[in-house]
Amino acid sequence: MLEIVKQTIIWGKRKLYFLRGSPLYGYIGFGVIDRGTNVLQVRPTTLCPLNCIFCSVDAGPKSKNRTAEFIIDHLSIYNATIQVAKYKGGGVEALIDTIGEPFTYPHLVDLVKLLKNSVFIRSVAVETHGALLSKEIINKLEEAGLDRINLSIDTLDKEKAKYLQGTSWYNLDKVIEFAEYIVKNTKIDLHVTPVWVPGINDEDVINVVKWAYKIGAGKKWPPVTIQKYNVHKYGRKIPGIKPLTWSSFWRKIKEIEEEIGIRVTWTMDEWGMRRTKKYPCPYNIGDKIITEVLFPGVFRGEYIGVIKDRRGEWLVTIPARRIKIGTQYVAEIISNKDSLLIARIIGKL
Repeated sequence: MLEIVKQTIIWGKRKLYFLRGSPLYGYIGFGVIDRGTNVLQVRPTTLCPLNCIFCSVDAGPKSKNRTAEFIIDHLSIYNATIQVAKYKGGGVEALIDTIGEPFTYPHLVDLVKLLKNSVFIRSVAVETHGALLSKEIINKLEEAGLDRINLSIDTLDKEKAKYLQGTSWYNLDKVIEFAEYIVKNTKIDLHVTPVWVPGINDEDVINVVKWAYKIGAGKKWPPVTIQKYNVHKYGRKIPGIKPLTWSSFWRKIKEIEEEIGIRVTWTMDEWGMRRTKKYPCPYNIGDKIITEVLFPGVFRGEYIGVIKDRRGEWLVTIPARRIKIGTQYVAEIISNKDSLLIARIIGKL
């Protein structure tokens, strides 16, 4: 059973839960997500020290939509990852990508080391904005066997970087220094992933792409990919900035490639990705379930419940204004995309 090891309060009134146990499937904020490829999303933390103006999940101290944060025991999330990787037949990349900043996770090195020692894991990668990088942590991660760092640098302008990351203390010079250190002094590969916010960092993104190639990013995997600015329900919206449609985005990406003569788009084969069987979710839309409410969700207006029946144990998101923690409810599954379960309350048990 998923249990609270301890809890505290951070950033005013937001609760921070330290969790251990299982299940760790079914919730988008933490745990393991299988989207039907040989890449598993591994999410051990939700914390982030930045307040990026384009953040699609409203992370950071200044979040207006978050009510709770979570840190998961490294043995628990390792076991959950291996269970899915084993079912998929191995050859899996464990991508530590969170709805926050993976480098806030206190057991990151230990988790990487455990994953790399598994016969079911092909490679381990971590995503970051780089604010918490240091030579010490980079060296420890190299020793643990980390294969790749996906680094999101959105501009090479120091002041604009502070604006985009929403913090006055963000040190772009240090992030660049550590990026170049990774390439020149470690076996870890570097993949650069700037977020393009139209009208704000148009030229900056092109400069970042050129810089990524110049420093030698992409020893084994592609060197750089441009990310699209998107607006989500709980994400931040930049006043006056309208996201591009996907068709417009890809058209402009092709124009950039032709203009500068550098590739920024890649095939699944070039990434070593392939479609695989999904870890089976036993719950379908319309299924009636009994769920016990465990905690408030990361976002305002949602709770996290657990389903425990003959079909298995899964986490489920419950949209609700006010329900009681520790209480059991009858609910109906209304979404199960990628085995991320959402259910609406029908009644109290």
